[in-house]
Amino acid sequence: MSYNTPLPWTLDSLDFDQIEFERIRHNEDLFFLLCSSSFVESGSDLYTHNLIDHFAGDEALQTWLSQHWEHEELQHGHALATYVKKVWPEFDWERGFQAFWQEYGAVCTSDQLEASRGLELAARCVVETGTASLYRALNDITDEPVLKQLTNRIKSDEVRHYKHFYHHFRLYREREGFGRYKVFRTILKRVNEIKSEDSDIALRHVFNQCYPQHKENHAEFRRITGRAQALLRRNIPAEMTVKMLLKPLDLPPRVQDMVEKPLARIAERLFLN
Repeated sequence: MSYNTPLPWTLDSLDFDQIEFERIRHNEDLFFLLCSSSFVESGSDLYTHNLIDHFAGDEALQTWLSQHWEHEELQHGHALATYVKKVWPEFDWERGFQAFWQEYGAVCTSDQLEASRGLELAARCVVETGTASLYRALNDITDEPVLKQLTNRIKSDEVRHYKHFYHHFRLYREREGFGRYKVFRTILKRVNEIKSEDSDIALRHVFNQCYPQHKENHAEFRRITGRAQALLRRNIPAEMTVKMLLKPLDLPPRVQDMVEKPLARIAERLFLN
């Protein structure tokens, strides 16, 4: 594989001056989802460096992580932040992000990674499934043309990232020889962890910035962000999500048919409790 190709798109591909504000400005639920996503994506360089260290000696994967994945994830954060600042200029994005980063930076450590490199790649497939599903849902929710372009571009990037991690997962599965049961446990573990970490921290810091008078009010936080999460839940592309989650298990077709429905319910809770 070649890692010298340019990024599939840049911020110049999007004309933020063409945003149709009347279609988006009033939507607080989308604001919470977009702003929290911009925080997480803008902090992805820390996670990337943890992964690069974890895969020491694997030059091909390290090169892709440092030269492509990190740049594309940070571009997602920059593009989303640019959009949020354009539509909601009264929100102090930098201040909110710095508060998020102070907390996120302390918990985003290499201790979170699986000891097995192959199983960590299975976990990465889960995370990329989550992000691809998120941006596909956001794309379905909005009718604002610039946001529709942006979320479609990011979703395509995340699906491509998933395929890359899956390719390396298969290589490590052959090397490390772990079975389907360990992969399944890793997938379930990562699905259950998603809600409690990045996105929840990010949502809380968006909330704290918007509603400082309710900073310690857990019930009010759940009430307001719960609306955004419910909107997301209603639009998660369950079929796509389940297929992506199941792929690392390499199940026989009959077994896959049996487990698709239970896993669809897990998929609906991929970001939400």
